[in-house]
Amino acid sequence: MTEAIQTALKPRVDWLRWASLGLAAVGAMDSAYLTWIKLANTQALCTGVGDCETVNNSVYSEINGIPLAMLGLGMYLAVMLLLALEDRVGWLETYGPQAVFGLALTGTLYSAYLTYLELLVIHAICPYCVVSAVVVTAILVLSIRRLRQAPRDEADLPAE
Repeated sequence: MTEAIQTALKPRVDWLRWASLGLAAVGAMDSAYLTWIKLANTQALCTGVGDCETVNNSVYSEINGIPLAMLGLGMYLAVMLLLALEDRVGWLETYGPQAVFGLALTGTLYSAYLTYLELLVIHAICPYCVVSAVVVTAILVLSIRRLRQAPRDEADLPAE
C-alpha cells in the first residue's frame, strides 16, 4: 500500500479506533468496580437507581466462582490491548479489527442474555451492568464500521 493512500485512509479509520479505545476504558473501569464490589463483598453505589445487590448476589453473577464482572474486565482489557497495539504490531493491523469485532460480538450477545436474566428471572436491574451492555454494544457498532471502512488488502485499493 502506498504511503499516500495509507495517509488518506488513516484519519477516517483512526477516530473509530480511538473512540473504541475510550469506550473500552469506560467498560474496564465499570467492570473493575463491579469486580471489586463482588470480591470485597461490599455494596455498590446505586441507591435509588437500581438493585445492584440483588443482581450481584444472584446465582448468575458467577461462573465456577469467577465473577462475571472479572470476565468482562478481561474482555475490555483485551480490546484495549488490541486497539492500542494495532498500529505497532504488523499482524494486528490486519487481524486486530477482526479480533475486536469477535470480542465485542461475544460480549454483546452475552450482555443480551444477562439483560434477559435481569429483567425476566432476577427481576432487578443493575445500572452498572446496563452501562457495560451499552458500552460493549457501542464497541461492536464501531468495530463493524471499522471493518467496513478498512481495506482488506492492496487489491481493494484504487490504482494510483
